[in-house]
Amino acid sequence: MRYLIIFFIAMLPLAELRIAIPTGLTMNVPIIQTYIISLIGNILPLPFVFYYSQKILSWGKDKKYIGSFFTFCLEKGKQAGKKLQKKAGRGMFLALVLFVGIPVPGTGAWTGILAASILEMDFKESIGACFCGVLLAGVIMAVSSMGILSVIL
Repeated sequence: MRYLIIFFIAMLPLAELRIAIPTGLTMNVPIIQTYIISLIGNILPLPFVFYYSQKILSWGKDKKYIGSFFTFCLEKGKQAGKKLQKKAGRGMFLALVLFVGIPVPGTGAWTGILAASILEMDFKESIGACFCGVLLAGVIMAVSSMGILSVIL
């Protein structure tokens, strides 16, 4: 049951492995298992997000109850994509890796892959960059969580 909780938290947009790893460690799941489960949970939705997010968000942006949220998601993806493209120039792969990999609010695999989709980046390159970014974010979160937890416990 603990593994499923970690897995599903890692799949959630905005939470991702930034929440899944500390949660797993607080549930006394060993760091290696926590890291691997979080990684898989965070990566698994990305192909679907890349291919279908724009279509679903565009469809829902003018709907009564969900329109404002869908519009927010589209705008967030566009802003992230434009900002990323402006800073990166031709180094989009590395920029996407760092965007996904440095765990700050508003960045992550979901936002990164949405931005890549909106920018019409190559699918394989986008998935590869997001995968590398998730690996980096996982290491950062594992190391910082272990340090924070050792102080608390």
